[in-house]
Amino acid sequence: MTLDLDDVPASLRATAGATLTAAGIEDGHLSIELVGSDRIRELNRDHRDRDRPTDVLSFPIDGAGPAAGPRELGDVVICAEHCDDVVEATVHGVLHLCGYDHEADDGEMLALQQRIMDVL
Repeated sequence: MTLDLDDVPASLRATAGATLTAAGIEDGHLSIELVGSDRIRELNRDHRDRDRPTDVLSFPIDGAGPAAGPRELGDVVICAEHCDDVVEATVHGVLHLCGYDHEADDGEMLALQQRIMDVL
């Protein structure tokens, strides 16, 4: 199996790949979409009940269990207008697709995010 990053903007493929590798993910597909403020606000409202724009949203699809075919990791949506750093938003969003949750862990996700950013 391999990583399918065809639906990731070319400028973010290396970042997404490095993040997946750091998280121990060796195969699967994900997409990353760059959107404007109105679209990210709509998604944030519809999926998180927060009626305001945000920097990045992640929509995981497959769990960590075995899949019949290539693993579908999910989608990351980024609004550059609300990011300090699109690369860091990409790392953050992809880690959420890998099952990390900084709101529920003891700092593991943000520590891994920092280690990835230090390498990038």
